[in-house]
Amino acid sequence: MTFQLFKIKPVILTFLVVNIFACSHPLPTHLIVDPKISVSPSNQLAYKKAQLSVIDMRTSPHIIQIIEEDKAAVILSSLERIEDISQRILTSQWQKQGLSFNSLALNKMTVIIEKAIVSVEQKNVSYSAQTEIIVNVKIDNGKQTLTTTFKNRGYNEGSLDADITALEHNFNQQLSTVLKEVLTSNDINTFL
Repeated sequence: MTFQLFKIKPVILTFLVVNIFACSHPLPTHLIVDPKISVSPSNQLAYKKAQLSVIDMRTSPHIIQIIEEDKAAVILSSLERIEDISQRILTSQWQKQGLSFNSLALNKMTVIIEKAIVSVEQKNVSYSAQTEIIVNVKIDNGKQTLTTTFKNRGYNEGSLDADITALEHNFNQQLSTVLKEVLTSNDINTFL
């Protein structure tokens, strides 16, 4: 009997060690925020000019927060500031629509990022994640002001630990959706 017990112990020990190391993977230090947007070029905004500023009004610059009971929260931010990423994408895509940017233009566009967060609640064997992005666009042409709000919310859950790569991918998709809604907004394009 003792001979069989010694054979089983190494097998069990190996199984446990492999499972422990498989579950403990290091978290990345930063996220890559890289929304993919492609709007078909047109002359819809040809001969229109505007000033553009993108402002991040969030109270904290992190994108993902993972909260687990009796542990310190894990907070992950983007390598590049979200307002810089958004400004670069919006400028590029609006230029493809014929809009030109000039610091003396009458149309003053301000894109305000109010919320861009993935909140993860980590439990022992599962997690739930809620993503929320809220962007306000304000355009002032000297006579009138247009203010429009764009929102996108998402929810997902899974077993074991939260997959940071999947959360990053979902966040990029949702940010892409919001920015594309801004770019293709009839209200904004008509107001310009």
